[in-house]
Amino acid sequence: MEWKCCWNRNVIEPADCPNIGEGEEILFSSLQRRVIEKCVDCPLFAEDLKALRDSGHPLAAVLPMVVAELQEQRSRLQSMVGFLDSKDREIKFLHEISLVLQTSVDLDEVLSVVMTAITAGKGFGMNRAFLLLTDKERKHLRGYLGVGPRNYGEAWFIWDEISRDDFTLKEMAKNFYQTKFTSEKQKFHDILENLTIPLSEHDHILVRALREKKPLLVENAFHNPDCDYSLTQTLGVDTFLITPLVSRNRRIGVIISDNCVTHKPITPQDVQSLETFAFPVAFAIERASLYERLQEELLKVTAANVKLKEQQELIVRMERMALVGKITSSIAHSIRNPLMIIGGFARTLLKGTDEGDPRREYLESIVREARQLDEVLDEVLSYSDSLYPTLDSWDVNQLVSTGCRELDSRLQERRIACRLRLDAELPSARIDYKQVSFCLRSILTSSMDRMPDGGEIVIETRLEGGWIVVEVRDTGRPGSSNGMSTFSSFAPPQELGGGLGLEVCKAIMEKHGNSLIIETPPDGGARYVLKLPVNREEEPHGTIVGG
Repeated sequence: MEWKCCWNRNVIEPADCPNIGEGEEILFSSLQRRVIEKCVDCPLFAEDLKALRDSGHPLAAVLPMVVAELQEQRSRLQSMVGFLDSKDREIKFLHEISLVLQTSVDLDEVLSVVMTAITAGKGFGMNRAFLLLTDKERKHLRGYLGVGPRNYGEAWFIWDEISRDDFTLKEMAKNFYQTKFTSEKQKFHDILENLTIPLSEHDHILVRALREKKPLLVENAFHNPDCDYSLTQTLGVDTFLITPLVSRNRRIGVIISDNCVTHKPITPQDVQSLETFAFPVAFAIERASLYERLQEELLKVTAANVKLKEQQELIVRMERMALVGKITSSIAHSIRNPLMIIGGFARTLLKGTDEGDPRREYLESIVREARQLDEVLDEVLSYSDSLYPTLDSWDVNQLVSTGCRELDSRLQERRIACRLRLDAELPSARIDYKQVSFCLRSILTSSMDRMPDGGEIVIETRLEGGWIVVEVRDTGRPGSSNGMSTFSSFAPPQELGGGLGLEVCKAIMEKHGNSLIIETPPDGGARYVLKLPVNREEEPHGTIVGG
């Protein structure tokens, strides 16, 4: 019998079998492989089997069964190979994602990797994904991030962009984190706003999935009695998958994924794959969240340490100034008695001196300087006797006006104009009136000492950032410093022009928890800034406590 197929020849020529293509040349000389891979599917082989059956050969009934079994086994083998290839790709994919998740402690970067992996075609290939995280108090599930297209047109644009760029999954996640993370949150803002569920609602399907620690595939959601209708309406899809994120029995959140554009069925394999993926994701999110909280606590501790150091330095300076205060108080008392005698004798001699007496000018100078020195001693003793301030509510504008009036005669003597720019809407301040008034007088005295030939002083009050600011500016001569915002407790008095007074002012302000800033530009003039706290104490009926 003449056979049409080449199954009965050990070696054939290329022209003998049209089914053998390029790269399969080995089949020309391998009969077994040629029969299994080509002949059993060849139409000519089927004609040979028919001819064999028509001839009445005993094998005619057996061969078709052998061929059918061979084809079935080969089909199963191909299916198994395809399944193994799929699992191999999935394992490689999970390995790649796990490496990224293990090395990152930035929460947003971790979430970018996770959401890209779920929605990318090179990952799990879902159309959309929404992430809900439990809040710090573990009382609510809140929508945090959504990823994916909102309609078919946007989906087509995204798919076209992905096909053109041909990024790896890791590159896609990095690109998403750098360029699209914030915009995706804004795009799904309306949906995320509605995805807030109290964890106390145990019957809610999202809370149930989190409590039971297993994924739930929701189908026919609009008519499913177990699914909350508002959730279905928010998502706008009939089928979606809920994957809980649990790490060491800690409820981290849930991921809701769907195929709102392609409407591709979510298979049991999809459910299983996402469930496997959820374990490293939950751990990575928990680690990143803990790291983020640790950073916040570290910043708080660092700020507290800085504040503590500042307070310690302040205490040291206050103790130093307290010691200086005791010393100066002792010295002041020792000086006062001789000073009173000098001043008294000078005034007595002055009364008995004629107008034309050349000694009169010297006596007047002694009386004037003795009076000024007595005022300085009063201020020093006043400060030394009041180390603990008496705080009350005071009108700062009134304090400034009173201070200027008290120095008005001395200002006129030195041909210095004092201009006030006071904020009429200024609230009251909680201060020690006596000590702040002393600071203002010391500042004005310093300004006058810097203007021996006359000039101008401008005093301005204003409300700034919860503080009442008193700013004093003068047109005095240039100082020896290039400008300063603080100064040492033992700086040479002549550099500031105010002697001990400005040093005392510095200590007073720091003791109150306030600040005194002094700037002396090299081209002349000085700027003094006092910052005083707004009074916030009120009586039950709303009236302000104080004087």
